[in-house]
Amino acid sequence: MEYNVHTLPNGIRLLHVPSASTISHACIIINTGSRDEPEGKAGLAHFIEHLIFKRTEKRSTNQILNRLESVGADLNAYTTKEYTCIHASFLNPYLDRTLDLFNDIIFHSTFPEEEMDKEKSVILDEIASYLDQPEEAINDDFEDMLFAGNALGNNILGTVESVSNFTREDVINFRKANYRTNEIVVAVLGDYSFNSVVKKGTKHFSDVEENSPSLNRKKPAVLNSTSTDIYKPIMQSHCIVGGQTYSTHHKNKAGLMLLNNYFGGNGMSSVLNLQIREKYGIAYTIESNFSPLSDTGIFSIYFGTDKEKHTKALTLIFKEMKKLKDHPLNELQLQKAKNKFIGQIALSEENRIGLIISMAKSLIDHDRIDSLAQVFERINKVSTTEMAQIVDEVFLPEQLNIFTFSPILE
Repeated sequence: MEYNVHTLPNGIRLLHVPSASTISHACIIINTGSRDEPEGKAGLAHFIEHLIFKRTEKRSTNQILNRLESVGADLNAYTTKEYTCIHASFLNPYLDRTLDLFNDIIFHSTFPEEEMDKEKSVILDEIASYLDQPEEAINDDFEDMLFAGNALGNNILGTVESVSNFTREDVINFRKANYRTNEIVVAVLGDYSFNSVVKKGTKHFSDVEENSPSLNRKKPAVLNSTSTDIYKPIMQSHCIVGGQTYSTHHKNKAGLMLLNNYFGGNGMSSVLNLQIREKYGIAYTIESNFSPLSDTGIFSIYFGTDKEKHTKALTLIFKEMKKLKDHPLNELQLQKAKNKFIGQIALSEENRIGLIISMAKSLIDHDRIDSLAQVFERINKVSTTEMAQIVDEVFLPEQLNIFTFSPILE
């Protein structure tokens, strides 16, 4: 896909992807997330993402929320371990309005104390809601265990204690230390000329003061594998099997993405779904995930089942892993896996807001954006030998952790 990039003198990059549509999509990605929080300040990045919608130097909360919604646009935001993202979808005439609002909430929020108190209450309710959903909470607790002693283990929402104690000084210091202009991408997908996007982007972001302290992230240690059981007042057993794996820069990333998709990824035809849900009827939900990060990655398998079926489900999962180790994919099986994965990637391109966010992240992570043809070429280059090597490295029982939420025994 055609794209152009322009870097402002302060380091902020403007990304434009042309699209012949009446609908445009834009995002601003900041290379900072929960892993960049100081000790004892878990949830601070997410808290700031909420606060920026509350008041700026020239707008009230209502004015911020109505600025785009009044013209039928959609405005939203999210925080991850490594990113903060604000994104919007809107009719083409409202690009200037959108970029103006992005600038205002990111760089001119005032963080009034009364709004901080309100938002603390909202986030504490959000934390309580997640605790009531074991299928969600288990992921956070698993990553806390997997990255013990590292900020990557921080719950993105934070804890009741950490959120309750945030101060305005915490917010201002975090933003100053982590909203680096050379780690910010403003991306636009829409029916505009590149010159028009550069002109509007320059208008709204060239006056932002340059801020480029070094990105100081501590790589997590790889811990010995563990088996953890936590008993809760729940009806089903929830379990994650997984461990640390390849980063986004690893040469085998494409191969593991392909393996993950084949083994337990999207669709009903994955190995885990066919063998454990369809064949034995053990788990309603079973899936695997690969989440590459800047200096490590997470491979995990999640399932939920009745407590009496838990052991059998685990046994079958390790059986399928061993089967792939003992009988590597042949050329025909690998080609079928490639065809499925490539088709899914192509279909995902229809999600335009997801596409522009993905491209902006790629610019931050790799300083480039690969075309679909390049992505497909990388997948098609994965060999049976490489796939067998990845299976041997990732499907090692002695390196995998088992983390379980078990129903309290009666």
